[in-house]
Amino acid sequence: MPGKREKTRESIIDASYVLFAKKGFKQVTMKDVCEVTGMSRGGLYSHFSGTDKLFEALLERIAENSAMDFHAEIEEDFSAKEILFRALDLMEEEMEHPEDSLSVAIYEYAETVDSDVMERLNRNAERKWKELVLYGIERGEFRDVDADEIVNVILYSYQGVRMWSRITPMKSKTICSITNHIKKHLIGENR
Repeated sequence: MPGKREKTRESIIDASYVLFAKKGFKQVTMKDVCEVTGMSRGGLYSHFSGTDKLFEALLERIAENSAMDFHAEIEEDFSAKEILFRALDLMEEEMEHPEDSLSVAIYEYAETVDSDVMERLNRNAERKWKELVLYGIERGEFRDVDADEIVNVILYSYQGVRMWSRITPMKSKTICSITNHIKKHLIGENR
């Protein structure tokens, strides 16, 4: 069970998500975080040395808690198609809500902070999706596709829509066309 320090740290991360989604990375200050958490500067700095470390903790937590971690479902022998459909439904939901997206903040962070965090998170996402694609191929539920190629299509079309939707409104039809393309490529059908 997490102690008081860990609970405080988690509440700081929770509160900062909204700030980073709304303002991006460059515009968020530790003062902003103090205001939304009600913490003193000293209290905040005892947990995070700056917005870069806070943002990295936020990204790490998102990666750890990701619904896109398919390993447990694969281990339990779930249908690859059902795992895929659930993941694509979740992606559609996220793409339709750009106001909740950290895409701008992620771009700004990667542009200004010298860190391997984004590269590590990307490799992790590639590994998770490749595991699902190969699992589906092995089970005969997916076509025998180039796993690396389809993983690139999945990850970069998703991130592209998340980023672009912050700039211009995206129609549901456009978002569905992307996930339908992935379904057709992997299983030859739409759901």
